[in-house]
Amino acid sequence: MSPFHFDITLQDFESRVLQASLDTPVLLDFWAEWCAPCKVLKPILEKLADEYQGRFLLAKIDADANPELSQYFGVRSIPTVIMLVGGQQRDGFTGARSEAEARAFIDRFALPPALDPRAEAAKLAQAGDWEGALEILLPAIAPRSGTPPPDEALKLDAAHALIERGRLEEAEALLASDYVIEAGRAHTLRARITLARNAGDDEPLLARLTANPDDHAARLMLAKIRAGQGRGENALEAALEVVRRDRHFDDGAGRRTLLELFEVIGVSGQNDDLVRKYRRALSALLN
Repeated sequence: MSPFHFDITLQDFESRVLQASLDTPVLLDFWAEWCAPCKVLKPILEKLADEYQGRFLLAKIDADANPELSQYFGVRSIPTVIMLVGGQQRDGFTGARSEAEARAFIDRFALPPALDPRAEAAKLAQAGDWEGALEILLPAIAPRSGTPPPDEALKLDAAHALIERGRLEEAEALLASDYVIEAGRAHTLRARITLARNAGDDEPLLARLTANPDDHAARLMLAKIRAGQGRGENALEAALEVVRRDRHFDDGAGRRTLLELFEVIGVSGQNDDLVRKYRRALSALLN
């Protein structure tokens, strides 16, 4: 059963057609079992209704079983196709049509294609407009009756944006779900929340480093605090400095920290260039 095309009778015509047409164009298809052209046209219209994914609805009416509706719309031959918009009859045609002809007719009235919320939000995120991204993402993941749940990637995009805006509790609530397809990315975002929660005052660590520039433990702690503060390049530079000074410190802790930060800072591809830069720098130091 498709949600985009359905059979209609007089009893449900007002609710499923007239009321629905106030928001979405509804295409009426008057047909009959004995009508050969109807059997050609109806599957074409059904295919287009599924393809257009709710940009118009197809209401199929058995003309013989619903003579009142046939009379009301002045149906004299079948198939007869009528487009309703805002409760009003806008146009129509009779007889079979090719798919291209039917598509051209429908395109005159169908709702515009829906924007891809991930793509639109990504443009804003790339420009640093995380609030704008959330204005798109949060409505897109809001539960709606009768619709499938949002996909994992969309929810994780929203969690990422919430983290960037410091709304950690909301992000944590989104990440409390089980993620199967995007399990790795969900884990990385949870790690970002942990870093953000631990992003305290870095002045004591800076004081330790001023007193002893080879306090590698302090420098690695500073790297994680700065990552939690959203200062990605400063975090990577601090961790890389440990590798420069002593690659063997704590059994390669500088390298391990950098690898962890690459995942956290590079989540969703927002800092790809920065991560590539420091990957190359780490590789140059180790080789």
